[in-house]
Amino acid sequence: MITAYLVGISTYQENEDIEVRYCIYDDDELICKESVWREYRKPLVVTHWALLTLLKKLKEFGDKDITVKINDGALYEQIKGTSTSKNKEVMKTAKKVRERLEHYPNITVTNVGTDNDELKKWNKILES
Repeated sequence: MITAYLVGISTYQENEDIEVRYCIYDDDELICKESVWREYRKPLVVTHWALLTLLKKLKEFGDKDITVKINDGALYEQIKGTSTSKNKEVMKTAKKVRERLEHYPNITVTNVGTDNDELKKWNKILES
């Protein structure tokens, strides 16, 4: 089973690039640890774009079961369709993420923000 840990880091200065960090494990063996830079996005949708970036990388794992761990409750709700956000850009980007996830039925996204032990592990794995 593949487990991917993901974080999107925005900058506080407008028009600066965002950082996307992810680690991919096959069982407990580290396969990939990368930090990539992408063009500026508004802070509300940084994790959305980080997830879209990671999905491109996860294509190579084919039909294996994949769990993506994020720490973004808002994105998690938007993926599940339970968000009440009215922000047009957020809703547009969330729709794009949901549509992309439909192409990957073997991928499950989980939010570690509600589990203290998982959150500590997530933080440790994604440290620079």
